[in-house]
Amino acid sequence: MYKIIGGDQKEYGPVSADEVRRWIGEGRLNGQSRVQPEGSAEWQPLGGLAEFAEALRAQAGTAVPPPGEPMPPVSAQIWTAQILAQQPQLPMGNCLALSWRLLTANFGLLFAATFIVWVSGIVCSVVPFIGGVLSWAVGGVFYGGLYLIFLNRIRGKPAAVGDVFAGFNIAFAQLALVGLLTGLLTLIGFLCCLVIPGLYLFVAWTFSVPLVADRRLEFWSAMELSRKVVNRVWFELLALLLLAFLPTVVMLLFIGVKISATVISGVLELMAANQPDFGRSMALGFQIARNNFALLVVFKFVMLLNLPFAVGALMYAYENLFGTRTAPTS
Repeated sequence: MYKIIGGDQKEYGPVSADEVRRWIGEGRLNGQSRVQPEGSAEWQPLGGLAEFAEALRAQAGTAVPPPGEPMPPVSAQIWTAQILAQQPQLPMGNCLALSWRLLTANFGLLFAATFIVWVSGIVCSVVPFIGGVLSWAVGGVFYGGLYLIFLNRIRGKPAAVGDVFAGFNIAFAQLALVGLLTGLLTLIGFLCCLVIPGLYLFVAWTFSVPLVADRRLEFWSAMELSRKVVNRVWFELLALLLLAFLPTVVMLLFIGVKISATVISGVLELMAANQPDFGRSMALGFQIARNNFALLVVFKFVMLLNLPFAVGALMYAYENLFGTRTAPTS
């Protein structure tokens, strides 16, 4: 039995589930209508109750998709309400263990797909003037395809290396926009707002790209849904990111400390001079780049080796927060 807040903001019921479904079919209720199940003291969106999902989808004029399939765009609002009504859980240890198992069972496929994305990122980053912007936009499209490969294997579905290009067909503009905006706004948060806002946004928008690729949400809806859900498990997700990307993080910190020490030493040397020396400053910059080039190359390869495992852990986290997971197959 259920109590309902109608469109006139009046309380009705208790009524049976069949009566609620009839009201949905008549258009008197929708996914945002407030409902209080018998035995519960809390009101929640009707779209958050699985027993009415089919009726709500029928109201929206869409067929019920098979388990694990992305929701059609017209039902995105209903599905979003269902996700936000749930209490998110993020078992870090389970995500890491399952990722390792997935990687060992599908190493060739997952590494090859990751390698393509890794190469595309390097190629885009070296384009003069627009390399950074291009790598964000194209990265969103490539990572959308990569995430779908991992999700299909997690859900026990077939996948091929060529699926890494799927983002160019299913949602090119939305994936490019979500990659560009999340990258740009996160960078602004890091550089202009004392790091912490950038770190918050980086973690909060972790699932923006997979939500566009998997659930076909438009870019801003995906960013907002990712942020709202991750806010409840923000520290857990940060810890998962640090553990999943641990080799990359350690290498990045090592390079940062080494370059910082070289820069500080060079700046002190320049300051000790009686007058500014532009030529010496340029020479110092080239020397720092030359001395640390090998380290940067090693960092890129460490990231390549780390990325398949890290992406797998994040996609298991995504399934716990947003999807219906089935056992993976080899």
